[in-house]
Amino acid sequence: MLAFDSSATPPTTDIVTKPSRGHESYIALVWRRLRRSWTGMAGLVLVVLLILMAIFADFFAPMDPKATDVGFAPPQVMSFHDKDGNFVFQPRVYALSDSEELDPVTFQPIVGIDYDNPRLLNFFVKGAEYRLFGLIPANRHFFGSTDGQPVHFLGTDKFGRDVLSRAIIGSRISLTIALTVVFIVTIIGTTVGMVSGYFGGTFDVWLQRFVDLVLAFPQLPLYLALTSLIPVTAPTNVFLAFVIVVMSALGWAQMSREVRGKTLALARIDYVRAAMAVGATDTRIIMQHIFPNVMSHVIVAVTLHIPSVVLLESFLGFLGFAVKPPLISWGLMLQDTATYSVIGSYPWILAPVGFVLATVFAFNALGDGLRDAVDPY
Repeated sequence: MLAFDSSATPPTTDIVTKPSRGHESYIALVWRRLRRSWTGMAGLVLVVLLILMAIFADFFAPMDPKATDVGFAPPQVMSFHDKDGNFVFQPRVYALSDSEELDPVTFQPIVGIDYDNPRLLNFFVKGAEYRLFGLIPANRHFFGSTDGQPVHFLGTDKFGRDVLSRAIIGSRISLTIALTVVFIVTIIGTTVGMVSGYFGGTFDVWLQRFVDLVLAFPQLPLYLALTSLIPVTAPTNVFLAFVIVVMSALGWAQMSREVRGKTLALARIDYVRAAMAVGATDTRIIMQHIFPNVMSHVIVAVTLHIPSVVLLESFLGFLGFAVKPPLISWGLMLQDTATYSVIGSYPWILAPVGFVLATVFAFNALGDGLRDAVDPY
């Protein structure tokens, strides 16, 4: 007969409990999905860098964009070697100078690299004076020569102005136009689309015929016709505001059509019909039930619409219908590339194209990432 030992302790089973993380918010879910997309994160990083570059353009520009030097000077390559070929830790550039030797055919001084007078480079150097945010006097630049001598990393244009500095300063105007136009287009298009899709009926029919009329306009000839109405002597701010108004007036219709389609689907969902049944006002239904569900599509549409505005501004600026001097934009800089001979001889003046491509890629990549992340369920 087996004896039962009451002093013995029964075997215990360890129960591992997983800590509860709680419910994730919609924004947290979207961010988690976005982080998995390397193209979306690359676009986000580039967008942030472009916005910071535009805000602090005077600080990042190594030179005064209006200062003149040798016309069509080639880009100066940064070097870590001295004139004897020895490695040095401080980077430098070597400017071009006229030598004492003459060309046997043209009898002009032969231009060569001046290895005897290197221009040392460093971060946070003193340079051209500017006003940060238009208010704070400053003269520090992110990168440049330690002695304040001209440095042209992307060469100069026909007037001897630094291409890199002008491209950085031009990002402020180009991105301001794009963001302002997209903001106005989003406000008008979202409002018209939600109202039209929610009320429907005869009001929706007539409003959509007006939207069709706006979409039917040939935009490029209309852009050129409207912008040519402003006299050449008009102030630059007036001309810039008119260009923004014209782009916004012709760009809201497509956004309105997309939002209307989303609203037509949302207006038939059960919780919207329940809100109607309990007597909720139309304004409350639109703002509390339809608008939050439309915002995910609007955010993606905004990120995909900004590149088209940047390309349009660059094209109109190239034709001379967007920005007038003394303002600087990427499109205005591309006017120097009007002839093939200039491009063949001085290809570095195409540098603004690189900024346009980087901007278009950044916003398109971010838009693609957001489009996959806005529906994390």
